[in-house]
Amino acid sequence: MGGLRKLTAPFVVSGPCGVAVRDRLKHLTPEDERVLRAIGAHQGALASRDLKTRCADGLEHGAQTWAARKRELTGVSSSRIAGAITKATHDQWALARRCQAAYIQNLAAGIKTLRHRLSLPVGEKGTKRAAGGYRSKGEWFGKSRRLAMLEARHAAAVADWRAGRVRVVRGGKRLLNTRHHLTEAGLTEDEWRERWEAERWFLAADGESGKRFGNETIRVTPDGEVSIKLPVPLAHLADTRHGRYVLTARVAFAHRGVEWADRVAANRAVAYRIHLDTERGRWYLTASWQRPAIQTIPLETARARGMIGVDTNADHFAAYRLDRHGNPVGGPHRFGYDLSGSTGHRDAQIRHALTRLINWAKCVGVAAIGIEDLDFAAEKTREKHGGRKRFRQLISGMPTGKLKARLVSMAAEQGLAIVVVDPAYTSLWGAQHWQKPLTTPRRKMSRHDAAGIAIGRRALGHPVRRRTAPPPHDWSDRAGHRTAQAGPGDRGREGTRPPATDRPPGGPSPSGKRKRGTSASKTVRDAPSTHQWVHDSLTHAG
Repeated sequence: MGGLRKLTAPFVVSGPCGVAVRDRLKHLTPEDERVLRAIGAHQGALASRDLKTRCADGLEHGAQTWAARKRELTGVSSSRIAGAITKATHDQWALARRCQAAYIQNLAAGIKTLRHRLSLPVGEKGTKRAAGGYRSKGEWFGKSRRLAMLEARHAAAVADWRAGRVRVVRGGKRLLNTRHHLTEAGLTEDEWRERWEAERWFLAADGESGKRFGNETIRVTPDGEVSIKLPVPLAHLADTRHGRYVLTARVAFAHRGVEWADRVAANRAVAYRIHLDTERGRWYLTASWQRPAIQTIPLETARARGMIGVDTNADHFAAYRLDRHGNPVGGPHRFGYDLSGSTGHRDAQIRHALTRLINWAKCVGVAAIGIEDLDFAAEKTREKHGGRKRFRQLISGMPTGKLKARLVSMAAEQGLAIVVVDPAYTSLWGAQHWQKPLTTPRRKMSRHDAAGIAIGRRALGHPVRRRTAPPPHDWSDRAGHRTAQAGPGDRGREGTRPPATDRPPGGPSPSGKRKRGTSASKTVRDAPSTHQWVHDSLTHAG
């Protein structure tokens, strides 16, 4: 056990503290769309200019430069719009800064691996914990060239980090690169241009508590009327007082509509964002607000009614229910999904699988779901896995970050807690201790199903193996309990199974005579026996 890494303790994930709902803006007139496009293009240009200024400031940014940028934007928009733009710019710069740090770490990890493998003789075999040398002199030479390239990239990235330089593309670097591959993307130049401009628009406003309906810039009344405060250069487009434009579309949030209506009626802050889906030609309004974080239940409370252990895979969730003693109950459950296709299709598949998982958890009566704390950030490099391209594509396609966030949010709405465990050795130990014992002619156990049991037991605080070692002296309780399968107060915890009949197996009957009952008909079942085995958690665990 000396070579195993130390496992982190399980913990209950905190509930979500933000809410976002969306509805379509239907039946917009051509004039409505023209005004929305004009507002988005005008404010998008301001946002692009402000982002350029912020990136030029670099590490010299401070409260004074922020205030100066806001004053400059206020003259061509409004104070509230200027505040929303500068805040969005700051968040975008900070995100780019974090991505830059992660990029530097990945480069450093790749350089470390390459230097190690290049220092070994050609053809030397590796171990489970360290890679060996390269297979041929040609591969060694190619990797030495790649090491020089990564070192140059790392030096340039570190220089940018120290100088505070970041590179941000409003609209997205991927969409910008699509401009050079229109045929592969199935787009014309006009279609790409429309999508590019729509992504660079800025049609958003932060909420303000105490203001009418919680937002002064984009206002939505309880009956669904949407009005927008126009910037100063576009004030001539207003169709009502105080420089506002009222859309003909009405919104009605089907999801969390009551919660949203309560907030706007009480003039509590609600942020709004309007965007255009260019593929469908539809406009949408997204409302978001913050709420107090949901208080998580204690870990012992989450474990009281058992646990469902979930093993996350590339195409399904492998789930197994366990009682509070860590004993598997029933059979394995699998909830499949397909992560191919568009982003919307993948997201819908994940939502559907999680919905079925949560509904099953509610039906069986558990209070928590155990899941691994997966993070493949350090597992995707080609330096670590070499030519295993399919494996790298497999782990790169698993949306672990979005999956965890969506599972926590959906489970919190159903009153379920999420217990996160260390993912180390769950598949290995699950297959070693649980796959073969639970396999029957009618129940097929896969390695993933066994991993779900290992995850659930770790979330419950039990060791993964089925039984602990006996005491060192004898089979009594002088050195402690023999197993850790049940609590001290549980019936029959240290007892043996009572005999199923009134005589020991293979022994004579009390009268000394052999009794032979009449044979039962094939169509009539025997009467149920009055003697039953006492099944407790200990007997289930064996």
